[in-house]
Amino acid sequence: MGRGRLGLGLLLVLAVLGLAFLLLPLLGLIVRAPWSRLRELLSEESSRHALRLSLITSTLATLVSLLLGVPLAWALARFTFPGRSVVRAFVTVPLVLPPVVGGVALFLAFGRRGLIGGPVYDATGWSLPFTSAAVVVAETFVAMPFLVVTVEGALRAADIRYEEAAATLGASRLAVLRRVTLPMVLPSVAAGAVLCWARALGEFGATITFAGNLPGRTQTLPLAVYLELEQDPEAAFALSLVLLAASVIVLVVLRGKWLPGAAAR
Repeated sequence: MGRGRLGLGLLLVLAVLGLAFLLLPLLGLIVRAPWSRLRELLSEESSRHALRLSLITSTLATLVSLLLGVPLAWALARFTFPGRSVVRAFVTVPLVLPPVVGGVALFLAFGRRGLIGGPVYDATGWSLPFTSAAVVVAETFVAMPFLVVTVEGALRAADIRYEEAAATLGASRLAVLRRVTLPMVLPSVAAGAVLCWARALGEFGATITFAGNLPGRTQTLPLAVYLELEQDPEAAFALSLVLLAASVIVLVVLRGKWLPGAAAR
């Protein structure tokens, strides 16, 4: 009995240490934040530009991810084809790939001498890297897998009998997808989109590598935090608070989606 209580006590101590390890950095940011100057710092032109660009590009990246990711998730969940597991592995690679490596890979695909970017540049003279569009591409690359994984999981868990019944009644595959499948998994699509948006908003490595850190053009909020940390730490703290607030809001929106039963408690 004594050894059991000792083991339980040790587990609780370790749990508290783990919680403290995760919370102390966030608490430090909140405590050291320049609350008295917060409005002034966030009203600066560079901060407004970075915030506006981040909101625009992350929203566009989410829309592109929805346009491409939902059909991809549906194909992975509903079709059996040779190499499906390999395709799924490549789809999820950006989840674990270092973002800087992702930026390098984007260069090799869409840069002036890239697989696709090279012929486009030679034909038109237009180059994608170091543009606002490059920010959207970088954010989409790292964020879309979150949407695909979420939606594919929901499709696999959905009751396929409703789709079969609709097909038996003469509905085409596209009609079944639009009228039966998507309504069933719509909450998961929304959750995946929110998660995708948050990941795009916080993207740093692939963006700075592929799009650069050009103020007013490619400098998103995370890049502005990195730059301000050397020039004006208080401004970096203020911008970090914006990203922290966005992360907390996303977690509140997704409450019950990650942890079954959490919403009920």
